[in-house]
Amino acid sequence: MRWWRRGQVLAVATVLLLAAGTAAWALGAAPVAAVPWVAATLLGLLASTATLVAAVRERRPSVDVIAWLALAGALAVGEAFAGAVVAVMLATGALLEERADARARRELSALVGRAPRTARRVAATGPSPVPVAEATVGDRLLVGSGEIVPVDGRLLTVAELDEAALTGESRPVSRGVGEDVRSGVVNAGAPLELTATATAAGSTYAGVVRLVEQARAGTAPFVRAADRFAVAFVPVTLVLAAVAGLAAGDPGRAVAVLVVATPCPLLLAAPIAIVSGLSRAARRGVVIKGGAALERLAAGRVLMFDKTGTLTVGRPVLTDVVTAPGGPSAGEVLGWAAALDASSAHVLAAAIVTAARERGLPPGRARDVREVHGYGIEGVVDGHRVRLGKASWVAAGAGPAWLRQTRRRAALDGSITVFLAVDDEPAGALLLHDPVRPQAPRMIRALRAAGIRRMVLLTGDRADAAEAVGHVVSADAVHADCDPAHKLALVRAEQQREPTIMVGDGINDAPALAAAGVGVALAARGATASAEAADVVLTVDRIDALADAILIARRSRSIALVAVLTGMGASVLAMLAAAAGWLPIPAGALLQEAIDVAAIGIALTALLPGRTHTVPMNATDAAVARRLYAQHRDVRSLVEQVRTVADGLSDPPYRLSGVRGLVRRLQEDLLPHERAEEAELLPIMARALGGAEAVAALSRTHAEIEHQVSRLARTLRDLPETAEPEDVVDVRRLLYGLYAILCLHNAQEEEDAFSLVPDEPREPAAV
Repeated sequence: MRWWRRGQVLAVATVLLLAAGTAAWALGAAPVAAVPWVAATLLGLLASTATLVAAVRERRPSVDVIAWLALAGALAVGEAFAGAVVAVMLATGALLEERADARARRELSALVGRAPRTARRVAATGPSPVPVAEATVGDRLLVGSGEIVPVDGRLLTVAELDEAALTGESRPVSRGVGEDVRSGVVNAGAPLELTATATAAGSTYAGVVRLVEQARAGTAPFVRAADRFAVAFVPVTLVLAAVAGLAAGDPGRAVAVLVVATPCPLLLAAPIAIVSGLSRAARRGVVIKGGAALERLAAGRVLMFDKTGTLTVGRPVLTDVVTAPGGPSAGEVLGWAAALDASSAHVLAAAIVTAARERGLPPGRARDVREVHGYGIEGVVDGHRVRLGKASWVAAGAGPAWLRQTRRRAALDGSITVFLAVDDEPAGALLLHDPVRPQAPRMIRALRAAGIRRMVLLTGDRADAAEAVGHVVSADAVHADCDPAHKLALVRAEQQREPTIMVGDGINDAPALAAAGVGVALAARGATASAEAADVVLTVDRIDALADAILIARRSRSIALVAVLTGMGASVLAMLAAAAGWLPIPAGALLQEAIDVAAIGIALTALLPGRTHTVPMNATDAAVARRLYAQHRDVRSLVEQVRTVADGLSDPPYRLSGVRGLVRRLQEDLLPHERAEEAELLPIMARALGGAEAVAALSRTHAEIEHQVSRLARTLRDLPETAEPEDVVDVRRLLYGLYAILCLHNAQEEEDAFSLVPDEPREPAAV
């Protein structure tokens, strides 16, 4: 701030002195005009001398020697006006650079400035404030309305949170009891309580602040090259000035060259454009650790992805509930499982509890809960002894036929199965899956359009699961069963051919992230070793932000290049004109001022919005799309029931009551939703994507779904309650066909429609 005030005083003083002298000259008082002009020149000379002395002390070269010689030369040859103009140029240029830099860094600095300082620990005597550094794991903390959550924790009460600082989502997000909450978010509702799961230093917000500090430190290779070029420019300028002065026998000719030779476009324009790019990326939820990382991101041509948590959601999502024939309903199975898992820290427990809450199932209470590590969990729920876990633990031997069939189905789908037994009888199974992110295929297309030539998928998962994801996102190569060393070797091999970008989110990705030309970490769920090793960190849980970051990086580098070439090209032409005697010293000073302002103005355009892959959508349309997306998620269990009912017709007797009940639900729940999407969602998508042709395929599948449900209803109309084998063949064929169409249609909607909605709900549909 002291430097800023000195810079302001110097700029204001030189401008006022130049103006005063110009006014006196205009009034015909030329001798009087020389006094303020000389004073302004001396001020500029004093400031330039201080800069040169600092450079000598730091043993670094400085192009300010040209400005110093221009000021001294102007005084020596009696061109006080030109000296005053050069002084104004130096003072206002330095001030403009600092102001532009401060504006460009504002988004980064805002994160650091709002870091929480205190926490309120709840004790027997009530809540008491403590320094946030003293909060420990297990502390019960109170966060008032409008306060920032100080540390990562697990909610003890429901909460309404503003997560915009970390995710960019503008709408408050509701969180339930038992959900994890990250430090740095704002309590947008009633006071909440949480149990601390991390210290302040180990919490998400502290990690983001560290990333921001790293982002401030780097200097771009382009900027360093500009600095070196500017230093090399000094002897060339001095030689040209000397030759011009000696050839003309006029020292003023040399001064004219020096006046127009100050390389401000190199010194100011390039850093401003690069830092402006960092600022634009930060607004999109992407922290780039300095200009060097931004330049490497712009140069990347090969993109390498980890699968889990990067292309996929990274956490299991319940896709179906299978029930034993004649057993409890799917709601009962899920409710009992959620009651047991409410007290479990297992990675699958959160998915099961979340699924029960989303389906509106009342939270059950379990007692005598006992967790058997490696097998599952058991307890008493609603008077029944319930066991939840591996098939071998809940069923003796191979188990009943439905259980074996469920295991085969899960193996084919790459799903995880959790089986449930009630009073020692297998009663149902929960199928969970880590789905591909809805935005992933669209982001891959956007990256290819941005200049990425090759996409490579790396994963430690088995080959069949990796190939399935690779096909969905159209990867050019898939490498499965990779350990960290194998990933590292693959990244190094690709890096030798072309500049490489590696994207990952886990500790096992850290070596590969560090070895790549640019490492990109997804840290939306907390800062990990991958975030520390990476050059670029996504603080939003949307990988499509990476496509925007690459576009921003390339645009910033292009703008820096245009600003430098424009400014330096004009300066070189002005130098040649001055050397030839065509540009008087005063005119040269004014021209150089105009060149500098133009170059800096070009650089500042990097702060303006540029091309992104994001499709614009107004608030009204987005609200409608979010409502339809919520309905879309609600009917996903019904889609899975189509397959479950078809599987239930494998063995006689072939009773069709379940099929008839399914058809009624399809007609009452699914078809009205599909019609609402046709009437409301598709027009929104057509407006956003530029025409009805963009949504024609979705409209066609809506019609096909209605047709297939109608065919199924007509087929059932003439069949008895217990069907013959030849009749069941047709029913099963229709059910499996309908299931395939629904799965494909839902995947298309999620990719082509719902992935475009801003502030998208965090949990994507699984079918």
